[in-house]
Amino acid sequence: MMKCKQATRLMSLALDRPLTRSERLSLRFHLAICGACRRCERQFTLLHRVGERYRPGDDHDTR
Repeated sequence: MMKCKQATRLMSLALDRPLTRSERLSLRFHLAICGACRRCERQFTLLHRVGERYRPGDDHDTR
């Protein structure tokens, strides 16, 4: 069975590239049984979305 450390690594990789079928299935199985990693995945996704909105060089109002 996959450990949480391996699962978080795959979650992070999934934000940058498509996972292989084997990686995706292993991660899905782990997430089905691990609530802490499901929470971590939601947090990674949120941080990734926020980061996408604020890219370097964009003109943001900081008031």
